[in-house]
Amino acid sequence: MAIVDTSNNTAVQDLFNSKVKDASNNVANVSKAATGDQALGKDAFLQLLVTQLKNQNPLSPQDNGAFVAQLAQFSSLEGINTLNDSVNNISSNFSSSQALQASSLVGRSIITQTDKALVDTSKSMTGSVAVTAATGNVSVKITDKDGNVVRTLDLGAQSAGTSDFIWDGKNEAGEVAPAGTYTFAASTKNDKGDAVALATSLPATVTSVTLSKTGGEMLLNLAGGMGSVKLSQIQTIGT
Repeated sequence: MAIVDTSNNTAVQDLFNSKVKDASNNVANVSKAATGDQALGKDAFLQLLVTQLKNQNPLSPQDNGAFVAQLAQFSSLEGINTLNDSVNNISSNFSSSQALQASSLVGRSIITQTDKALVDTSKSMTGSVAVTAATGNVSVKITDKDGNVVRTLDLGAQSAGTSDFIWDGKNEAGEVAPAGTYTFAASTKNDKGDAVALATSLPATVTSVTLSKTGGEMLLNLAGGMGSVKLSQIQTIGT
């Protein structure tokens, strides 16, 4: 067995350098494996720490404070991993709950902010206008899919807030209009007499639910090609 004179610091340093070279190769392999996940996992971190302790310079051993700091880093890493798992579980449970809630809306009527609605003109429908400020003249112009004006509803003076309106499904001549898609354009006039558009909220029927694959908010698909709305955009849920 080779004997190294430990009184010679140079000889000890040479031996240490040889050990460090071998250890560096091991560390490189561990680091390379960790790079594939773009993060140093707890197992790789612990292996690096043990390798460092095994191959530290006997003439200059690791400071106790530095070692404690590394242990604290390991503890933090473990805590972060646990926290990530908890957050992922909460997110998964929330998504499942939201999906269950959304699926229960299929076939039901909702009210959402939109300017178009699929109308069954054999019966009356109710919508609303968001009035931004008190005004003496609010009207709702109803046009068909071809852009023809079917009816204009005069709501008169309205205070700021939500104002409901009812369309009986009839045109200006008092005849029942064909069932189909209609556009509702609400407006008022400012002090200068210029028209100011106002938002409308109309009924729609939910036909299906689209779940997000990226964890985003799911969409409710509406009947009659009325598009989709987010669950958070629903103002009222009917029967």
